[in-house]
Amino acid sequence: MQKIFSFGELLLRISPEINRQWIHDSKTEIYLGGAELNVATALAKWNVATRYCTVLPENYLSKEVIEELKQKNIDTTSILISGKRIGIYFLPQGADLKHSDVIYDRANSSFSELKPGTINWDEVLIDCTWFHFSAISPALNENIALVCEEGLRAASAKGLTISVDLNYRAKLWQYGKAPVGVMSKLLPFCHVVMGNIWAAEKLLGISCDLENSEGKSRDELITAAQNSMKLLQLVYPKTTTVAYTFRLAQTYFSVLKLGEVITVSKEFSLQKTINKVGSGDCFMAGLIYGLLHHHQPQEIIDFASAAAAGKMLEQGDATNQTISSIKNNFTA
Repeated sequence: MQKIFSFGELLLRISPEINRQWIHDSKTEIYLGGAELNVATALAKWNVATRYCTVLPENYLSKEVIEELKQKNIDTTSILISGKRIGIYFLPQGADLKHSDVIYDRANSSFSELKPGTINWDEVLIDCTWFHFSAISPALNENIALVCEEGLRAASAKGLTISVDLNYRAKLWQYGKAPVGVMSKLLPFCHVVMGNIWAAEKLLGISCDLENSEGKSRDELITAAQNSMKLLQLVYPKTTTVAYTFRLAQTYFSVLKLGEVITVSKEFSLQKTINKVGSGDCFMAGLIYGLLHHHQPQEIIDFASAAAAGKMLEQGDATNQTISSIKNNFTA
């Protein structure tokens, strides 16, 4: 049986209403978040066996979080208990993680204090067939980057499929190491890479033909994706699958390179978007789901894109969509 191992920091998202409404009401929304947890939550929802590894402090909040994850059918046996606090980030309702509105409060969190040699990788990876992480973790500090490399080496030695989401968060890369220098040590282990042409440039140094998507045609974006994907696979030949997403003002689509086959998804409308957080994580989960089940490239990329677009119609960080609701979205 396939089992996905997701490694990364669990976060609490505090999502206030702006214009001081959160002050007047004396309340605000709080969600469980974290890129890798969002992937694990989606896959568990879709009946894929999932194990999640993070670090939480010894307190009642952590106990409630772990019980919630168990209820969602996520294997929590690899969660370490250490440190003093859960990481937090603040993001106003309706805002985007990629914009300046996000405030991170995750310094000295339990996860950020993780050091190499702490995790028994042979133990936590038992029965797992897939290792997933994102570029957010190595952005935190040098020790976490080393822990990621340690985990990737262990997963590679066990023959696991390894995937990475090229999440680029400029506010997190603050410890004096250039992203390209860090990520170039991690990508050689990866078989599946998800992101976009600009993240690949920022994190891997893969040159991009376009400065941004503004005023660019669909064909121009697809060509830029193809060029970036080819360069990425030349530098990192172990990578067999690359998927890039394009979230534009009104539409969403993506490009998949599976082996030598290039496939482009349908376009999905974003006119009713209410929450952009977690859409990329939902895409990543959809990509993993399709690859696990050996679906055809067109079905893989349409399912992942539909899942991402559908996530933007939901509150919270993780999706609650079902397989059937996602399929209805891209077959309608």
